[in-house]
Amino acid sequence: MRTLTIFALAALLPCLAQGAEQEALSPYQWAQAQKAAFEKSEKVYTEALKRTGLLAQYRAMRDAYRSDNNRAFRIVFGQYLSWYQSFVGDYVGAHDSYSIRQLPGSDDAPSPLKGGYTPQPAIEAIAALAKGRKAVFFNEAHNVPLTRTLTVELLQKLREDGYDTFAAETIYASDPDLQKRGYPTDKSGFYTMEPICAEMVRTAIKLGFRIVAYESEKEGNGDVREYDQAKNLYERVFKADPNARLVVNAGYAHIQENGKYLGGKSMAQHFRKLSGIDPLTVEQTMLIEHPPGTENHPYYHAVVDSLHPKTPIVFEDAKGTPWTLKPKAYDVSVFFPVDEIRDERPTWADLDGLRFPYFVNGSVCQNQFPCLVEARYADEGEGAIPADRLVLDPVKSAERLQDRLSMGQAVVHGILYLRPGRYRVTASDDSNRQISKSDLTIGADGKVARRNNEARPSCYTGMTQPHGEDAAAPCEQGA
Repeated sequence: MRTLTIFALAALLPCLAQGAEQEALSPYQWAQAQKAAFEKSEKVYTEALKRTGLLAQYRAMRDAYRSDNNRAFRIVFGQYLSWYQSFVGDYVGAHDSYSIRQLPGSDDAPSPLKGGYTPQPAIEAIAALAKGRKAVFFNEAHNVPLTRTLTVELLQKLREDGYDTFAAETIYASDPDLQKRGYPTDKSGFYTMEPICAEMVRTAIKLGFRIVAYESEKEGNGDVREYDQAKNLYERVFKADPNARLVVNAGYAHIQENGKYLGGKSMAQHFRKLSGIDPLTVEQTMLIEHPPGTENHPYYHAVVDSLHPKTPIVFEDAKGTPWTLKPKAYDVSVFFPVDEIRDERPTWADLDGLRFPYFVNGSVCQNQFPCLVEARYADEGEGAIPADRLVLDPVKSAERLQDRLSMGQAVVHGILYLRPGRYRVTASDDSNRQISKSDLTIGADGKVARRNNEARPSCYTGMTQPHGEDAAAPCEQGA
C-alpha cells in the first residue's frame, strides 16, 4: 500500500513523539487535527506527483513539509516525505522525518543481557533458525532501508538451503514481466523505488527465486487487506506448489503471530490458519537507533552500550532458542548497530561489504544544483531502479544557485555504494533533464576503472578514503 489509512495512522500516532501542541488539544480535537493533516497530506502528495521526475517530486514534498509547522501535519506528512527521502538516498533525513517511538511494554521479555543469552551474528543465526522451515517472514520499517539490509544479505544463504520463492509486500501484480526482466522499474512497486529495496528484489531474481506479488487488490483495509494478502500468498505459493519454501518481506506488524492488528488479525495470523504453516518471524523494526527527539527502547541502549556491535546481532540461549522482545508476536528480534555516518550517508549501505563506497564529485552536475546522481547496472534498461542514488545540493537550505556560488560551495561530493560490476552514472536536474552521463567499472577489489568524461573525485581531508577510490587517479582540488 502506498499510504496508511486514517484508521491505521490513528493506531500509529500514539507511538510517535508527542509535542506541546498535541498535549494542549482534547482527544477529539487531536483526532480532527489528524484527519485534516491526512487530507492535506494527500493533496500535497497528489500535487507533487504532477512534477516531472523524482527529484522535483521530492523537492515539492520537502518544501511543503518545511513550510508548515503544524504538529499533526508534520507527523502525518513526515511519513510521505520520508518515503521519498529514502527513494533519493537521503537515509538519514528519511529516519529523521518519521520515526516510531519504541517504549517498553508489559508484553516485553526480560532483557537478553540477563538469563543466559549470548549474542550471535544475525546472518548466521537466522540462517540456522530457518533451516527446515517452510516459510520465513521478515519485517521492515518502510522508510528505514537499514531494516532491509539483513534480508538482502540472507537471501543467498536461504536459497542455498532450498528456499525457492520470494514475496514482498511492495511488488505489484501489474508488473508480470518483473521476473523475466530481472530488475524492478517504477512500475514494479512503491517501496521498490528505494534502491536497497530494489536490490532485494533484483538479488532474489538473480539467485533463482520465483517472485510472487501478494498485495490485496480488493477495496478496504485493516482485516480485509490482511486476509486477502494471506490468501494470495497461500494460493499463489503453496496451493500451486505444496513443496515450495517461502521468504516474505513485509512491513511492521503484518508478520506478528498473535494479538489484534488494525481491529482484526495480521497477514501472518491469517496465513497460518489458511496454510497450516508456522513461519519463522524475524522482527527488525523495534531495536534500531532512533533519531534525536524520539525514544529508543531501553534494551537497545543497554545492548549497544555494552557490546558495541558492528553488525546486526540476535541472542540465543544455550539450547539455541532465540530471544525475542515480544514472545507472543515474533520468533526472534534483531539488534542493529548504531549508525555510522560518512558524507551524510550511513555506512550500512555497503550491505556488510557486498558494496563498495564510490566518491562522486559535484562537477558531474555542471553547476546545476540540486542534481540527482544515479548509478544503474550497465546491462539494465534506462527505466531500471538504480543500484544507488543521491542528491547533490551544496547548500540545502538555499534555494538560489547564486547564493550557493557566492558562498563558495558550488562543488559538493557524495558517496554511492555499489557492488563490483559495470555501471552507467547519470546526473539530472530538477526538470529531469540529463546533465551528464559516464560509464564506470568497479572491480572485485573495489578499485575503479573510469571511462568517458567522468570527473575525478574531490580531494578529501580528515577521513580515510573508502574502498573503490582509484589511488592512481589524482583527485581534483575544488572541481
